[in-house]
Amino acid sequence: MTLLDTNPHAIRAEAPSPFWTLTVVSIIFVGLGMAWALVDARQVDGAAVWMKPLKFSLSFVVLFGTIALIEPRLSGKVREGWPLRIIGWVMAAAFLSEMAYITYQAALAEPSHFNVATPFNRMMYEVVMAGGAVSLVVCIGLIGWLVKSDPSANLGVGLREGIVVGFVTSFVLTMITAGYLSANGGHFVGPHPAGAAVLPLFGWSGVTGDLRAAHFFALHAMQVLPLLGLWLDLRGVRAPVRSVQLGALLYCTLTFAIFAQAVMGLPLIPLK
Repeated sequence: MTLLDTNPHAIRAEAPSPFWTLTVVSIIFVGLGMAWALVDARQVDGAAVWMKPLKFSLSFVVLFGTIALIEPRLSGKVREGWPLRIIGWVMAAAFLSEMAYITYQAALAEPSHFNVATPFNRMMYEVVMAGGAVSLVVCIGLIGWLVKSDPSANLGVGLREGIVVGFVTSFVLTMITAGYLSANGGHFVGPHPAGAAVLPLFGWSGVTGDLRAAHFFALHAMQVLPLLGLWLDLRGVRAPVRSVQLGALLYCTLTFAIFAQAVMGLPLIPLK
């Protein structure tokens, strides 16, 4: 577009995606979390106080980055339509409210999740954070539906199926695993003594069941299955749709196996 081009549609087409903006804000949260971790050695529940904000901000980078990569391939009608705009606003509100509270609690060296010690903590955890988490997951499923209903999207057959199935699978699996995790009242199924071994980086228990592992796999179906579909398209596989669906079935089986293992009180990877 030149300086003389005043076509409003051209200007709108080059406007930065709100999902790229959210990705950048998430990266800023990552940087802040890393910086604060260098100067703050406090711990909460046996982990560094800034580990949870850092993990969540990294997760949001992946989430919004994935959507931002898909959005330009959608038709102009869908990109500029109200459904996607509303989804963006809802996800932005949920993201900012969750990160604000998680960061605030980290600054106080108090847990943000499963913390109902005061009426304020209860409201933030059971209403604001729970509502935000459900909204984010529902929006993921709705984006999958938008892709499926957009015949003009610039997507290969395998990639389209991977996005649709991946996003909807992520929605369904996350609602199941996160719902159980919330009802369980904590990450662990069984005793996890203070100082017990955990998986590096992830922090999952190495001595008892940890529901976060299944929750992790559930969330990332929205990256794994689209990548599978893209790979199938690049390879020129003759039946990419069926292959993606088979991949989704295997992925769901794996996720439910990890979930069942945690429910039985067994660690994903036993550690001494």
